[in-house]
Amino acid sequence: MDIRFNELLTITFTLFAVIDIVGSIPLLIALKEKLGGIRSWQATLLSGALMIVFLWVGEPFLKMVGLDIYSFAVGGSVVIFLLGLEMVLGHEIFKGDQDAKSGTLVPIAFPIIAGSGTLTTIMSLKANFNEMYILSGILINLVVVYIVLRSLKMIERFLGPAGLMAVRKFFGVILLAIAVKLFSSNIAKFGK
Repeated sequence: MDIRFNELLTITFTLFAVIDIVGSIPLLIALKEKLGGIRSWQATLLSGALMIVFLWVGEPFLKMVGLDIYSFAVGGSVVIFLLGLEMVLGHEIFKGDQDAKSGTLVPIAFPIIAGSGTLTTIMSLKANFNEMYILSGILINLVVVYIVLRSLKMIERFLGPAGLMAVRKFFGVILLAIAVKLFSSNIAKFGK
């Protein structure tokens, strides 16, 4: 089997930018204090399970509600574009539920790690890439998520507020470009 590293890299960085685990560090640190700690392993497994289930069950679900993957990809590209815009401009477009009482599953695994943007992105990527590459990209990102969750305080000290902001804006621009590419490659097939 010929492995296309450029596709794997595109998928991995797309998911990394959408999950935005680095940009979520300030929120995760605040939640860690409120919750008395974060179960890193459990949060990683739960968010990974959500992403993988959506990768395999998302398309049949779409068919059940009368949508095709291209329509979802076009809609998803709009969501990804808005997420990128939010990251670049620093204005909250999507209001998140920040109730920390329910612990690891909500809000850490969902919606912070595997939120609607991530699940939409997974379905949008399915319109352009092989499932095995998407699965590999998910698994690579889960390793990164786990490492970040385990070392929140060290990362915060290393990057500082300005570094966190710079990383967030950089990945916001990447997301904007990816959204434009997804939109342009699927709009022709939209509604056919």
